[in-house]
Amino acid sequence: MKKLIKFAMIALAYSMVTACATNSDVENLQAQVNDLDASVKQASADAVSAQTICADATEKSIAAKNAADRAARFSRKANAKLGKKLRKSMIK
Repeated sequence: MKKLIKFAMIALAYSMVTACATNSDVENLQAQVNDLDASVKQASADAVSAQTICADATEKSIAAKNAADRAARFSRKANAKLGKKLRKSMIK
């Protein structure tokens, strides 16, 4: 009977030590999960910010292209008018 009680005490002590180590491991893993969760949230926020910046840049590039096209049309019209005036002056 004494051997059984002695064995039970050793088993109890071992299980307590093992349980503490397991709790510590769980706490470490939880801390890592929390860090990863924060990193994922930051990456997601950065991605949203990048998408917004990209959309703004796209709008600006479309506006710049439209302005360049408009300037090219005006330039062609001006060149055509100047060409007509030059030909008229050459004929006189």
